[in-house]
Amino acid sequence: MFYQTLKRAITSSNIQEKKELLEELLSFEEVRDDGEILIFETPSYSKICKIVPPQELPKRRRFDTKEGFGALLHSIAHIEYSAIDLAFDAVYRFRDTPIEFKRDWLEVAEDEIRHFLMIEKILNELGFKYGDFPVHQGLFMASKSSANSLLERMAVIPRYYEATGLDVNPKIVQKLNSLPKKSELIQKTIDALGVIFEEEINHVRKGDRWFRWECKRLNLNPYSTFFEILEKFKLFKKDNNINIKARLEAGFECKELKKFGAKRC
Repeated sequence: MFYQTLKRAITSSNIQEKKELLEELLSFEEVRDDGEILIFETPSYSKICKIVPPQELPKRRRFDTKEGFGALLHSIAHIEYSAIDLAFDAVYRFRDTPIEFKRDWLEVAEDEIRHFLMIEKILNELGFKYGDFPVHQGLFMASKSSANSLLERMAVIPRYYEATGLDVNPKIVQKLNSLPKKSELIQKTIDALGVIFEEEINHVRKGDRWFRWECKRLNLNPYSTFFEILEKFKLFKKDNNINIKARLEAGFECKELKKFGAKRC
Protein backbone atom coordinates (compact mmCIF):
# COMPACT_ATOMS: atom_id res chain seq x y z
CA MET A 1 0.00 0.00 0.00
CA PHE A 2 1.63 3.21 -1.24
CA TYR A 3 0.67 5.62 1.55
CA GLN A 4 1.24 3.10 4.32
CA THR A 5 4.74 2.58 2.94
CA LEU A 6 5.24 6.36 2.93
CA LYS A 7 4.16 6.53 6.56
CA ARG A 8 6.78 3.92 7.46
CA ALA A 9 9.42 5.86 5.53
CA ILE A 10 8.57 9.12 7.33
CA THR A 11 8.55 7.61 10.83
CA SER A 12 11.57 5.33 10.48
CA SER A 13 14.79 6.59 12.05
CA ASN A 14 16.91 4.09 10.11
CA ILE A 15 18.41 5.64 7.00
CA GLN A 16 18.89 2.28 5.28
CA GLU A 17 15.25 1.40 5.90
CA LYS A 18 14.22 4.76 4.44
CA LYS A 19 16.31 3.99 1.37
CA GLU A 20 14.76 0.53 0.95
CA LEU A 21 11.24 1.89 1.40
CA LEU A 22 11.94 4.57 -1.20
CA GLU A 23 12.91 1.85 -3.68
CA GLU A 24 9.52 0.22 -2.98
CA LEU A 25 7.73 3.52 -3.50
CA LEU A 26 9.47 4.15 -6.81
CA SER A 27 8.34 0.73 -8.03
CA PHE A 28 4.61 1.26 -7.35
CA GLU A 29 2.62 1.17 -10.57
CA GLU A 30 -0.64 2.35 -9.02
CA VAL A 31 -1.26 4.91 -6.29
CA ARG A 32 -4.49 4.65 -4.34
CA ASP A 33 -5.57 6.69 -1.34
CA ASP A 34 -5.43 4.12 1.44
CA GLY A 35 -6.21 5.70 4.78
CA GLU A 36 -6.33 8.85 6.86
CA ILE A 37 -3.65 11.49 6.65
CA LEU A 38 -1.86 11.80 9.98
CA ILE A 39 -0.12 14.82 11.47
CA PHE A 40 3.16 13.56 12.87
CA GLU A 41 3.85 15.00 16.32
CA THR A 42 7.56 14.24 16.52
CA PRO A 43 10.28 14.02 13.85
CA SER A 44 11.79 10.61 13.16
CA TYR A 45 15.23 11.84 14.23
CA SER A 46 13.94 12.38 17.78
CA LYS A 47 14.91 8.71 18.31
CA ILE A 48 18.52 9.58 17.44
CA CYS A 49 19.20 13.23 18.29
CA LYS A 50 18.77 15.42 21.32
CA ILE A 51 16.38 18.21 20.29
CA VAL A 52 16.89 21.64 21.85
CA PRO A 53 15.46 25.11 21.15
CA PRO A 54 17.51 26.97 18.52
CA GLN A 55 18.79 29.47 21.08
CA GLU A 56 20.31 26.61 23.11
CA LEU A 57 22.42 25.27 20.27
CA PRO A 58 26.15 25.82 20.88
CA LYS A 59 27.63 28.76 19.05
CA ARG A 60 29.27 27.66 15.79
CA ARG A 61 32.87 26.79 16.47
CA ARG A 62 35.87 27.33 14.26
CA PHE A 63 35.96 24.98 11.28
CA ASP A 64 39.69 24.26 11.79
CA THR A 65 39.07 22.30 15.00
CA LYS A 66 37.76 18.73 15.15
CA GLU A 67 34.76 19.75 17.26
CA GLY A 68 33.98 22.76 15.11
CA PHE A 69 34.27 20.86 11.85
CA GLY A 70 32.22 18.01 13.34
CA ALA A 71 29.49 20.41 14.43
CA LEU A 72 29.37 21.88 10.91
CA LEU A 73 29.12 18.45 9.28
CA HIS A 74 26.45 17.42 11.76
CA SER A 75 24.35 20.51 11.06
CA ILE A 76 24.55 19.83 7.30
CA ALA A 77 23.68 16.16 7.85
CA HIS A 78 20.71 17.20 9.97
CA ILE A 79 19.37 19.50 7.25
CA GLU A 80 19.69 16.70 4.69
CA TYR A 81 18.05 14.17 7.01
CA SER A 82 15.16 16.57 7.70
CA ALA A 83 14.78 17.16 3.96
CA ILE A 84 14.30 13.42 3.37
CA ASP A 85 11.25 13.33 5.61
CA LEU A 86 9.90 16.59 4.21
CA ALA A 87 10.02 15.20 0.67
CA PHE A 88 8.28 12.00 1.77
CA ASP A 89 5.72 14.03 3.70
CA ALA A 90 4.81 16.15 0.67
CA VAL A 91 3.87 12.99 -1.24
CA TYR A 92 2.08 11.46 1.77
CA ARG A 93 0.09 14.56 2.64
CA PHE A 94 -0.91 16.19 -0.63
CA ARG A 95 -2.65 13.32 -2.34
CA ASP A 96 -4.88 15.28 -4.71
CA THR A 97 -1.95 16.05 -6.98
CA PRO A 98 -0.76 14.67 -10.35
CA ILE A 99 1.53 11.66 -10.49
CA GLU A 100 4.29 14.04 -11.65
CA PHE A 101 4.14 15.75 -8.25
CA LYS A 102 4.65 12.44 -6.45
CA ARG A 103 7.48 11.47 -8.78
CA ASP A 104 9.19 14.84 -8.29
CA TRP A 105 9.26 14.60 -4.49
CA LEU A 106 10.25 10.95 -4.40
CA GLU A 107 13.18 11.92 -6.62
CA VAL A 108 14.00 14.72 -4.16
CA ALA A 109 13.90 12.20 -1.29
CA GLU A 110 16.30 10.00 -3.28
CA ASP A 111 18.73 12.92 -3.68
CA GLU A 112 18.46 13.89 -0.01
CA ILE A 113 19.22 10.34 1.15
CA ARG A 114 22.33 10.36 -1.02
CA HIS A 115 23.32 13.79 0.33
CA PHE A 116 22.89 12.64 3.92
CA LEU A 117 24.96 9.51 3.33
CA MET A 118 27.77 11.55 1.72
CA ILE A 119 28.00 13.89 4.72
CA GLU A 120 27.48 11.12 7.26
CA LYS A 121 30.44 9.21 5.79
CA ILE A 122 32.73 12.23 6.27
CA LEU A 123 31.32 12.75 9.79
CA ASN A 124 32.07 9.11 10.62
CA GLU A 125 35.61 9.40 9.22
CA LEU A 126 36.12 12.37 11.52
CA GLY A 127 35.12 10.21 14.49
CA PHE A 128 31.52 11.31 15.04
CA LYS A 129 28.09 9.95 14.17
CA TYR A 130 24.71 11.52 13.47
CA GLY A 131 23.20 12.19 16.87
CA ASP A 132 26.43 13.23 18.60
CA PHE A 133 25.44 16.93 18.54
CA PRO A 134 22.14 18.55 19.60
CA VAL A 135 19.74 19.72 16.90
CA HIS A 136 16.67 21.93 16.56
CA GLN A 137 13.44 20.96 14.83
CA GLY A 138 12.77 24.16 12.89
CA LEU A 139 12.15 22.48 9.54
CA PHE A 140 9.88 19.88 11.13
CA MET A 141 7.81 22.59 12.85
CA ALA A 142 7.57 24.52 9.56
CA SER A 143 6.33 21.40 7.79
CA LYS A 144 3.81 20.79 10.56
CA SER A 145 2.56 24.38 10.34
CA SER A 146 2.08 24.05 6.57
CA ALA A 147 0.52 20.57 6.71
CA ASN A 148 -2.92 21.70 5.57
CA SER A 149 -1.90 23.69 2.50
CA LEU A 150 0.09 22.62 -0.54
CA LEU A 151 0.48 26.30 -1.41
CA GLU A 152 2.03 27.11 1.96
CA ARG A 153 4.22 24.00 1.99
CA MET A 154 5.74 24.78 -1.40
CA ALA A 155 6.26 28.43 -0.45
CA VAL A 156 7.78 27.76 2.98
CA ILE A 157 9.92 24.66 2.47
CA PRO A 158 11.46 24.69 -1.02
CA ARG A 159 10.92 28.34 -1.97
CA TYR A 160 12.07 29.76 1.37
CA TYR A 161 14.14 27.31 3.42
CA GLU A 162 15.77 25.35 0.61
CA ALA A 163 16.35 28.55 -1.38
CA THR A 164 18.10 29.98 1.69
CA GLY A 165 20.42 26.98 1.47
CA LEU A 166 21.44 28.18 -1.99
CA ASP A 167 22.60 31.41 -0.36
CA VAL A 168 24.47 29.74 2.52
CA ASN A 169 26.17 26.80 0.79
CA PRO A 170 28.73 28.83 -1.23
CA LYS A 171 29.64 30.86 1.87
CA ILE A 172 30.47 27.67 3.78
CA VAL A 173 32.58 26.46 0.85
CA GLN A 174 34.36 29.83 0.79
CA LYS A 175 35.18 29.56 4.50
CA LEU A 176 36.45 26.00 4.13
CA ASN A 177 38.57 27.00 1.15
CA SER A 178 40.08 29.87 3.14
CA LEU A 179 41.42 27.60 5.90
CA PRO A 180 45.25 27.70 5.99
CA LYS A 181 45.46 23.89 5.99
CA LYS A 182 42.88 21.84 4.11
CA SER A 183 42.67 18.22 5.17
CA GLU A 184 41.40 15.44 2.92
CA LEU A 185 38.10 15.47 4.85
CA ILE A 186 37.67 19.19 4.31
CA GLN A 187 38.24 18.74 0.58
CA LYS A 188 35.72 15.88 0.55
CA THR A 189 33.22 18.19 2.26
CA ILE A 190 33.82 20.95 -0.29
CA ASP A 191 33.24 18.44 -3.09
CA ALA A 192 30.08 17.10 -1.43
CA LEU A 193 28.71 20.61 -0.92
CA GLY A 194 29.25 21.27 -4.62
CA VAL A 195 27.09 18.27 -5.51
CA ILE A 196 24.45 19.24 -2.98
CA PHE A 197 24.35 22.83 -4.24
CA GLU A 198 23.73 21.87 -7.87
CA GLU A 199 21.02 19.37 -6.98
CA GLU A 200 19.32 21.69 -4.50
CA ILE A 201 18.77 24.19 -7.32
CA ASN A 202 16.63 21.52 -8.96
CA HIS A 203 14.76 20.89 -5.70
CA VAL A 204 13.90 24.56 -5.37
CA ARG A 205 12.89 24.58 -9.03
CA LYS A 206 10.47 21.73 -8.34
CA GLY A 207 9.02 23.63 -5.40
CA ASP A 208 8.66 26.68 -7.62
CA ARG A 209 6.89 24.60 -10.28
CA TRP A 210 4.31 23.21 -7.88
CA PHE A 211 3.84 26.50 -6.05
CA ARG A 212 2.96 28.15 -9.36
CA TRP A 213 0.81 25.16 -10.34
CA GLU A 214 -1.26 25.58 -7.18
CA CYS A 215 -1.46 29.36 -7.61
CA LYS A 216 -2.82 28.83 -11.12
CA ARG A 217 -5.30 26.24 -9.87
CA LEU A 218 -6.55 28.66 -7.18
CA ASN A 219 -6.37 31.71 -9.48
CA LEU A 220 -3.81 33.47 -7.28
CA ASN A 221 -0.96 35.83 -8.13
CA PRO A 222 2.30 33.94 -7.37
CA TYR A 223 4.28 37.07 -6.48
CA SER A 224 1.89 38.58 -3.95
CA THR A 225 0.83 35.17 -2.60
CA PHE A 226 4.41 34.13 -1.87
CA PHE A 227 5.16 37.21 0.20
CA GLU A 228 1.82 37.04 1.98
CA ILE A 229 2.71 33.50 3.07
CA LEU A 230 6.17 34.57 4.23
CA GLU A 231 4.58 37.38 6.27
CA LYS A 232 2.07 34.93 7.76
CA PHE A 233 4.89 32.61 8.86
CA LYS A 234 7.02 35.59 10.00
CA LEU A 235 9.78 34.60 7.57
CA PHE A 236 10.17 37.65 5.37
CA LYS A 237 13.30 39.70 5.85
CA LYS A 238 15.57 41.75 3.64
CA ASP A 239 18.83 40.07 2.66
CA ASN A 240 21.45 41.69 0.45
CA ASN A 241 23.44 38.47 0.24
CA ILE A 242 21.05 36.23 -1.65
CA ASN A 243 22.46 34.09 -4.45
CA ILE A 244 20.86 35.81 -7.43
CA LYS A 245 22.20 33.45 -10.11
CA ALA A 246 21.15 30.26 -8.30
CA ARG A 247 17.73 31.60 -7.39
CA LEU A 248 17.05 32.68 -10.97
CA GLU A 249 17.99 29.19 -12.14
CA ALA A 250 15.58 27.80 -9.54
CA GLY A 251 12.63 29.81 -10.88
CA PHE A 252 12.61 33.05 -8.91
CA GLU A 253 11.77 36.27 -10.73
CA CYS A 254 13.85 39.44 -10.54
CA LYS A 255 11.07 41.38 -8.86
CA GLU A 256 10.99 38.78 -6.08
CA LEU A 257 14.74 39.02 -5.55
CA LYS A 258 14.57 42.82 -5.48
CA LYS A 259 11.82 42.58 -2.88
CA PHE A 260 14.23 40.53 -0.78
CA GLY A 261 16.80 43.30 -1.15
CA ALA A 262 18.87 42.44 -4.22
CA LYS A 263 20.21 45.69 -5.68
CA ARG A 264 20.61 44.25 -9.13
CA CYS A 265 19.22 41.27 -11.00
